[in-house]
This record gives sequence, structure tokens and C-alpha cells, in this order.
Amino acid sequence: MIERTYIIGRDEVPCLVRLGEGESLRWTIVALPGTSCRLSIEIDLDGPGASVDLAGLYLCRESEDVQINVLLKHNSGGCVSRQLFKGIVGGTARASFDGLIYVKQDAQKTKAYQENHTILLSDKAVVESRPQLEIYADDVECSHGATSGFLNADELFYMRSRGIREEEARRLQMISFISPVAERLSEDLKAEIYDSLA
Repeated sequence: MIERTYIIGRDEVPCLVRLGEGESLRWTIVALPGTSCRLSIEIDLDGPGASVDLAGLYLCRESEDVQINVLLKHNSGGCVSRQLFKGIVGGTARASFDGLIYVKQDAQKTKAYQENHTILLSDKAVVESRPQLEIYADDVECSHGATSGFLNADELFYMRSRGIREEEARRLQMISFISPVAERLSEDLKAEIYDSLA
């Protein structure tokens, strides 16, 4: 299995990856606060039994502009792909996610899952999410979805009623939200991200 973490602005993220029979890829991509970018990735699953686990995290607190485009092509049968992108967007920042899962006609027994979830911290922040499926095989298991919204007011009230200051309650909610992606990261990078939420 190939396992990599890329920090946008610090690392060069490959724009095209092809996986052959039985090959596996586990990538985590992070856009830290203050980073604006246009990231386009194509991953081709060209051999039977290839798999990819792709996760991303974007933290836009001021006026950043983050655009993420993912084209994931299932060109062979029996392949598995999972995508999970999470973001926190505040200030006047903009974030967009375009994800397309393409399943070729001969790519039977495909399993492909794609999710994009974002929390908005201000009324001026803008989020666009376009998860898409283009499927030409008939024996597949595929799903995609997206959500965006604000921090949960009921959860904030509950924590505040237990003596937690509002600022800390908001931070704890954000940590909980991004943890499925953040847990994939090194302890140092995870600490840097959690500190940026203060």
C-alpha cells in the first residue's frame, strides 16, 4: 500500500495516478488556514482489485479560496474507492469541491463512495459541493453525498450548560467534526490543526 500525506503549499500533490492490479493507495490531503489553491487530481483504477482511500481537509478562516477537483475512474472490475473531504470555512473564504466517480462499462463489482461535508462559520463564507456519479456498469455499489451547515446550537447550549466556555465549546465541535480525517495525520500535524481552531 502506498500511503502519503500532502500539505498543500508545502508538498507537490501528484495530479495523475494510475493503479494496477491489486495496488492500494491511501492519501490524505490538507489545506491549512491561509492557503488558497486550485487542486486537480485524477486517479485511475486500471487493474482488477485496485483500491484507493482518499481523504481531504480544508480550513479556511479568513479570505482563502480553495478549489478541489477529483476525477476517480474505475476502469477495471472489482475495484474499491472511498473519498471523504471535510472543511471548515469562515470569514469571506470560498471553498468548492467537484468530485466525479466514473465507472466504465466493464468495471463490474465496483464499490465507490464519496462524501463532502463542510461547516460554515460565517454568513459571508461560501461553499459549493458537486459530488457526481457517472456509471456505465450495472453490478456496482456506489454512493455520494454532501452536507453544509453551521455549528450545532443545541450542542453548544448543552456544553455551555455544563460549564464549558462558548469559545471552547465551538472549538470542541470543530475538532469532533474534522477528527475522521485528522486522525489519519501525524501527531505534530494534528496538533497544529487543532491549535489553529482556537
